[in-house]
Amino acid sequence: MNEVRTERIGSALLITIDRPQARNAVNAAVAAGLAAALDELEANPELRVGVLTGAGGSFSAGMDLKAALQGESPEIPGRGLGGLTEAELTKPLIAAVEGFALGGGFELALGCDLIVAAEDAKFGLPEVKRGLIAAGGGVVRLPQRIPYHLAMEILLTGEPVDGRRAGALGIANRVVPNGEAAAVALQLAEQIALNAPLALAAVKNVVRSQDPWAAQRTESAKLMTTADVREGMTAFAEHRAPQWTGR
Repeated sequence: MNEVRTERIGSALLITIDRPQARNAVNAAVAAGLAAALDELEANPELRVGVLTGAGGSFSAGMDLKAALQGESPEIPGRGLGGLTEAELTKPLIAAVEGFALGGGFELALGCDLIVAAEDAKFGLPEVKRGLIAAGGGVVRLPQRIPYHLAMEILLTGEPVDGRRAGALGIANRVVPNGEAAAVALQLAEQIALNAPLALAAVKNVVRSQDPWAAQRTESAKLMTTADVREGMTAFAEHRAPQWTGR
């Protein structure tokens, strides 16, 4: 779809929301395009990591209010806002944020596993200023990621923080010069992709489990039966890089 572009770069899939004229606001077409891009990431075994960004110097200004007033939904049933915020992806996803990540845009970033932010990026959840709450995961995820009082300040005032502040709060993994977020995110993706894909998926399963100790035991037992575990141990003993097969 024209609203969302994908590009394979090594073992990463670069996913770009391409509505710069609307600051990449999420309408029905963007949601469908993102869902299709994430399906592409999940289905292709040669793709190990996804990087989500926005065109035109902005990540996403959130839900397209004009489209919503006309009856369009920015959600995909069972997958949440933009087809992402409630999706259970097995592969790591990195947000590369330039410019605005407001409302649903911030929630898309919070739906990713890592965030790389430009110094002057703007992260905010202004829904309370419109009589709403950040119901795309903002009110759920933000207090889980940063201290309660800091999360509540962002949620209750609706005021944004810049990339530098986001890094200091622990919202962003990396804070980089403006214009470099996607490049640094792709470097981080390359580093992650060196690791065993089954192990990466297992980490995600354990972290989001309601019973993480039981999930940890299950995932560890499953991994011990895989060819990749034997390959990882053999490669270590032979002082070489492992060749993962995902089996």
